[in-house]
Amino acid sequence: MCLSLPARVLTVEGDMAEVSVGGAVFRAGLQMVEDVRPGDYVLLHAGFAIEKMKEEEALETLRLLDEMDGLVSG
Repeated sequence: MCLSLPARVLTVEGDMAEVSVGGAVFRAGLQMVEDVRPGDYVLLHAGFAIEKMKEEEALETLRLLDEMDGLVSG
């Protein structure tokens, strides 16, 4: 099963970015998205940003994932 997660862009250098997901920092390729800047949210899959997300959508998705985690581990 594959899962993509919303990630907040911390820095951008060329076609690579540092992104944060739940406090963990990853490197992400930006080859599939355009005009990504620090502060943006992207959908992260297998080390690549596959689309830009609106902040509200990203935060709601993260909230729902957190809620689901509580149901599974609770």
